[in-house]
Amino acid sequence: MDNTKQNTAEQFIQYLNEENFDKAESCLAPDFKFIGVLGKREGASVYIKDMKQMKFKYEILKAFTSGEDVCFWYIIDMGEKSIEASGWYQIKDGKIHTLKVLFDPRPLLDK
Repeated sequence: MDNTKQNTAEQFIQYLNEENFDKAESCLAPDFKFIGVLGKREGASVYIKDMKQMKFKYEILKAFTSGEDVCFWYIIDMGEKSIEASGWYQIKDGKIHTLKVLFDPRPLLDK
């Protein structure tokens, strides 16, 4: 198991939880891509701008690694609601290039 890959993704989560958005952005490749259930973002700065507004908090329940990839099963505290989700972080050269997040969006859509 390559701990450096897991540590990059875990460090990124820690920075988001601490609201240290500059350091969080430093974990991302400039051409970072986010693919989520409710939308997509292209570019590290675009994604971090959204994170600054949303201020989600993450509780990692389990981490899995395979080659360059790290996958977390976590609880995302979105303020009014918390959801269980899985995040797949594709890491190359110590930077996160792609993040795909899957979760059941129904609790967020039920207002």
